[in-house]
Amino acid sequence: MNISGSNISAFYQSSAVLEKQKSLLANAAGTKDSNKAKEAAQDFEAFFLSRMMESMFEGISTDGPFGGGHAEKVYRSLLLNEYGKTMAKTGSVGVADFVMDSILKMQEAQSMGAIDETEQA
Repeated sequence: MNISGSNISAFYQSSAVLEKQKSLLANAAGTKDSNKAKEAAQDFEAFFLSRMMESMFEGISTDGPFGGGHAEKVYRSLLLNEYGKTMAKTGSVGVADFVMDSILKMQEAQSMGAIDETEQA
């Protein structure tokens, strides 16, 4: 297995984005605003889809008269991020629905925990 510096860099970038997504989901779960929860779920789905498409496009050669190089990698990444956002907005995949349900369940559990704590006091 050959691990290059760009693969390691991509891994760290992906893990940083995942941490940001986890933070957004945690913040959405802590609030009662369903719009923020829906937005966080859509953002997660867009991130998931763009990472999935990155792995799909990874093996495609871009060498040619007008392709290749570092700029190709940058623009492909931007394009795939936009594809992921567009696909998430349509709701056709359904990942955001499951994430949204999980956020709502977390909110309910937190509110029930707060009610139980006030009853015990």
